[in-house]
Amino acid sequence: MALNILVVDDSAVMRSMIIRTLQMSGVELGEVHQAANGQEALVVLDQHWLDLALVDINMPVMNGEELIECIRQKPAIADLPIVVISTEGSETRIERLQQHGAKFVHKPFTPETIQQIIQSVTEVTNGR
Repeated sequence: MALNILVVDDSAVMRSMIIRTLQMSGVELGEVHQAANGQEALVVLDQHWLDLALVDINMPVMNGEELIECIRQKPAIADLPIVVISTEGSETRIERLQQHGAKFVHKPFTPETIQQIIQSVTEVTNGR
């Protein structure tokens, strides 16, 4: 099943790298949408059906943690699988994100890492 994915990162270069890594990972891709911050991501989420969000934490306007909190409060998308891709080193912050149901991948990452984490979160979702 092809996955529609949202990539949220304030760096256009990082968004391109994540998308390229997705293409190399072997994950079957449908539509791939992009947003430069949490506010832009919420607009995309309102306009498109998405299977997964890959989210950075440190962004202007609305950071990834705020975005995740907003997603979890919207019934229509509250169970959207979210993978945080970040250089974040704070264990406290990572634990908070995990309490909101997000998985975490440290930058830099490999296509294999992305494939494994996407399979793990989409299998859980498909198995509901």
